[in-house]
Amino acid sequence: MTAIAPSLQCFHATSDAALVQSRNVSANAKVLSPHLAVSERISIPVVALQTAAWRILARQYQHSDWREQYEFIGGFYMRVVVIGSGIVGSSAAYECAKAGANVVVLEAGRIAGGTSAVSFAWTNATTKRPRPYFDLNVAGMRAHLELKRDFGAAPWFTQTGSFDWRTAPEAMDDYFENYRQMKEWGYGVEWIDKKLVAEMEPDIDVSAVGDGPISYYPEEGWVDPVLYSAWLLRAAKERWGTQVNVSSRVTEIETEGGRAKAVRTANGERYAADAVVNCTGGWSSQKLGDAQGIPLSSTIGVLAFTPPVALTLRSQLHADDLDIRPDGAGRIMIHKVSVDLTLKKPETLSLTGDEAATLLEAASKVLPSLHSAGVEAIRTTVRPFPGDGYTCAGPMPDIPGHYMAVTHSGVTIGPQLGRVVADEVVRGKIHEEMETFRPQRFFQANAQRSGVAHA
Repeated sequence: MTAIAPSLQCFHATSDAALVQSRNVSANAKVLSPHLAVSERISIPVVALQTAAWRILARQYQHSDWREQYEFIGGFYMRVVVIGSGIVGSSAAYECAKAGANVVVLEAGRIAGGTSAVSFAWTNATTKRPRPYFDLNVAGMRAHLELKRDFGAAPWFTQTGSFDWRTAPEAMDDYFENYRQMKEWGYGVEWIDKKLVAEMEPDIDVSAVGDGPISYYPEEGWVDPVLYSAWLLRAAKERWGTQVNVSSRVTEIETEGGRAKAVRTANGERYAADAVVNCTGGWSSQKLGDAQGIPLSSTIGVLAFTPPVALTLRSQLHADDLDIRPDGAGRIMIHKVSVDLTLKKPETLSLTGDEAATLLEAASKVLPSLHSAGVEAIRTTVRPFPGDGYTCAGPMPDIPGHYMAVTHSGVTIGPQLGRVVADEVVRGKIHEEMETFRPQRFFQANAQRSGVAHA
């Protein structure tokens, strides 16, 4: 292993440099802070080293598929099972396959049919504190732009900016402090006046904005997570032979010698694995055989959707606890935090119920054209929050080979998290900037509490 490490390091440096050289970040993506440097390696299975080493060798075979050459010679490439096919799972699968792994995706239901299907899906880093969390979200915003260039087009991604304002006096101090902090950290935000808002988005009733200042975030946008997952998994299948199985609920991570070696599904299928990446979101607290989950403090999210309305709205609107954005074909998506807080679990809500009426009324004050539109659909979901509210990404301490990737900010950081997973699981490159977000923190806290209780 020692002898091959320098070659791998050279391979990654060359690959990364070439990749950076080929990317031209768009002019309106001016503030996305640079990725932190990777300067440390982690201990990984020999198969990961073999995978990367083979990819170097395979460059000599320009006229045939490198996987076929590899199998013909009798080599072995890393087997990665990804559990979950939402925006995080599809990102991990795509990047691991791109890195050279043999990837199988196991989805309990339909592709991106969990939280990803009921998400406001706002790409942003505003209010994301402390600094490491902000940096991770900024890296995610950049990764979306780079992924768009990978595909040549991104039908799942819209970047038309966000307007934000407050009308409640008690919210103003936090609002101004966030603006100051974002400016200090180099995030794209400017004060604009009502006249400019009216010119940019004439459907807005600017009298509803009040007399406070309006902040504008030109680099923010949104994603259609289901389309995102579909396109990435399609590419992973067509380019690298990734296998995607739906209606395949994982019930157990099997171990051998204390290490993850396979997964079993509810329908009795078994998939051998050198690494298992857990991207189950709101279900990541569940044990899978002997494999532990992580503690969650998840909340409920509620979204309402109007029928098609004759509006030209392009940007997102964030007013107090209200969020509004276009959702395609003239439909408007509406979210309000105070409505989320009325529910303790996902429920089937009525189109004429209190929740729908509250959401439509609040949005109609900002967009008067919605007054007579009604609500076409209203949906609820579990919004996954790891126990302390921050992203959880890294190897689980109880079983080597079991990697957890769970976050509330999946839409923003999904493509970056996929790269982190591929680097750490397949290439064996550790991301030092992720140390704040390791699952180990939950198990250390539990051990300390147990020690205190025992004493």
